Amino acid sequence: MPASPSPRSGLRSAEELNAAIRALFTHRDARLSDAERAEYRALLDELEQVQRGDVTTAAELLVIY
Repeated sequence: MPASPSPRSGLRSAEELNAAIRALFTHRDARLSDAERAEYRALLDELEQVQRGDVTTAAELLVIY
């Protein structure tokens, strides 16, 4: 996966999103506050968009070739 966000989507890279998700959990038994849970859900939504974009891009490349 590219290290930088896709220019057409403006989304962060999967690596950046994974790091942000990991940062929410300070230890294995960490409990998230309501605000942190909202941030976690937003990060997961953005990660899903990035992953979907990767699949779409790959499918577009297959059609071209």
